[in-house]
Amino acid sequence: MNSKVSIIKCESYDTALVQDSVTRAVDLIGGISNFIKPSSKVLVKPNLLMAKEPEAGIDTHPEVVRAVIKLLKKINCSIYLGDGPSVWGSQIEDVDKVYELSGMKKVCEEESVNLVKFDKRRMREGFPLSTWLDQCDYVVNLPKFKTHDLTLLTGAIKNLYGLVTGTFKTELHKKYYASKDFSKILVDIFQEIKPALTITDGIVAMEGDGPATGGRLRNPKLLLASSDCVALDSIMALIMGIEPEAVLSTKEAAKRGLGAADINSITVLGEKLEDAIQEPFLLPTTSITAKIPRPVIKLAMKLIKYHPYIDHNNCTRCNACIEACPAKVMSMKNNQVVINYSGCISCFCCQEACPSAAIKVKKSVLARLIGL
Repeated sequence: MNSKVSIIKCESYDTALVQDSVTRAVDLIGGISNFIKPSSKVLVKPNLLMAKEPEAGIDTHPEVVRAVIKLLKKINCSIYLGDGPSVWGSQIEDVDKVYELSGMKKVCEEESVNLVKFDKRRMREGFPLSTWLDQCDYVVNLPKFKTHDLTLLTGAIKNLYGLVTGTFKTELHKKYYASKDFSKILVDIFQEIKPALTITDGIVAMEGDGPATGGRLRNPKLLLASSDCVALDSIMALIMGIEPEAVLSTKEAAKRGLGAADINSITVLGEKLEDAIQEPFLLPTTSITAKIPRPVIKLAMKLIKYHPYIDHNNCTRCNACIEACPAKVMSMKNNQVVINYSGCISCFCCQEACPSAAIKVKKSVLARLIGL
């Protein structure tokens, strides 16, 4: 297998600059018509984690989305744009707010594109996936270049999790809270969907305790494109300063033969990979356990732990974390959010849902003593 990944420098989110950069990124790997048949129906799936403005760097930037829409228009496609943001339970009605604040609503109005909701589902390989997958011929995947506290990075494969509808996301987090198990679920979903084309927004990226308000922004000024999600996530990992197979979803997908993770099987076009690699990304606090030898982990796993804790100075008492918690161990008492740690599964869904960077990482005593 020899997969192609293009890397293009893009200095800012200027409309014309992004359009030119996205076009060059896609042209380098074969051109839009090589992946999408003209006059087809296409579902464009950005990464819309929460209702934040583009400047927050949490969601795929609207100008990257606009550039992709314009490419698809050139081949007369019918375009539908949607995502299932990380909103759980009674927060599901906030999808409208996510679309508005992220800039998706405005882009769709200006470009006359259908903005859709994932309110209908069909079971596919055990997962309730949006029926828009049935109504469209292709999926174009637009992830954001970010770290992730559970999966190490959130890229091409992880972005497809947004196609799981409703509160079933919560059930998956509850049942498969270990990163290895959850990563296999991500690959199951990826294997079912198989997007035709993926373009990663890395003009502004996130490091540290991503993928939401706990992370820190940095500026790689890059766009990446490929038809191979595994290869694209592998290149993204190398740019971040980590080995591709340290990302468990990448390792699992490569094992299944769903794409290329070996750099020797990937052709990099555009910018040279060595020129795209900068200072290593600051990784999530929770990722340090991935670097500990397995025998040590087995001996110390009961003592080396990470849990979420509430920074009450930042907490706005919005209840987002309480509603997001799959284990239902968070509650409001005396006007403060509290966590019942005896039932906490450390999935960090609360941190991902928090709009105020109020969920931090608490380390066990042993983890602090040995410098983890």
